[in-house]
Amino acid sequence: MMIWKRTLRTSSSERFLATRDGKDVAAVDLHYLANGTVSGTVVLLKEAGWKEADIPQLLQSLDEDFLPDVDLASGTLTYTVVLGEVVGNFEASAT
Repeated sequence: MMIWKRTLRTSSSERFLATRDGKDVAAVDLHYLANGTVSGTVVLLKEAGWKEADIPQLLQSLDEDFLPDVDLASGTLTYTVVLGEVVGNFEASAT
């Protein structure tokens, strides 16, 4: 079972992290645009074993769970889906 956790929220965007069996498997950034549409970026982690056939169901569940006012069918929601790996976390440091 996949568990979603909101990790960031601003007035016009949100980020969610998905875990399964205690491991990170995906991240989603949602951007709420002024025209009422939502644009999302979904990053699926390779090591989680995602298959292309899994993507439509995942996007549908995101739509139903987090985005009741928009949907793919009406064109008010769009996603870019990326399959990749985490190479590290980079943060600003005082010099």
